[in-house]
Amino acid sequence: MPDVTAYGPGSAEPSFEAETLPLRAVSDDEIYRRFVDALLDHRLAPGTKLIEDQLAQAFGVSRTRIRPVLARLAGEQLVTLTPNRGARVARPDAAEAREVFEARRLIESRLLELFMEKSPTRCLADLTACIDAEEAARERGDRQSAIRLSGDFHLSIARATGHETLARILSALVSRTSLVLMAWGPPQHVPAAGCGCHAHRALLDAMRLGARAQALNLMREHLDEIEGSLHFCDVSEKPVRLRELFRPR
Repeated sequence: MPDVTAYGPGSAEPSFEAETLPLRAVSDDEIYRRFVDALLDHRLAPGTKLIEDQLAQAFGVSRTRIRPVLARLAGEQLVTLTPNRGARVARPDAAEAREVFEARRLIESRLLELFMEKSPTRCLADLTACIDAEEAARERGDRQSAIRLSGDFHLSIARATGHETLARILSALVSRTSLVLMAWGPPQHVPAAGCGCHAHRALLDAMRLGARAQALNLMREHLDEIEGSLHFCDVSEKPVRLRELFRPR
């Protein structure tokens, strides 16, 4: 029996009979979260075709359980739904990529201001631990953990402000940033996931000192640097084995 596999545009899609797996207790939120996790970890590439039968097998659920999750992801612009053609992981074009970073500059500047108004010692300690963990992951070559921790640094600032609406918007933008980096980041840039520990440490130092203007500048420069690294050209896409990708951990 062939592995359940999703293929990017232009790749051959083999035909095979679906294997029926036992249904298991998994919530729609868990399915959604595992999709987002795969995007944040750079394990699910832009343009990947998402076939309902294959996803149902991968998660051990019925096809009807997959559809609302895909619709939710489409609402956050992480998946593209096309009538009579099904679903694919979204592939942001150049204009969309620019919009993502413009939105992040606006939102993260406000979130940073809110954070610095509170600047709780515990939250600063949490951010320090996040950077330390990211640096350790990079040193041991754990790319996926480094990618996740890099995004967590930004999301931790948002969560600490208590502004649920902006934090929720930023969470979706961070996921879209992962798609942008996978689609348009140069090869040497992708493993770093757009963020370097040095930029986060400099930002944290300014936050710790209460240097509001400097911190805002560093945040904007940090996002500018990531956006400036994008190369808008064709990239190859590799097959993704959904059954392995979404295997319960």
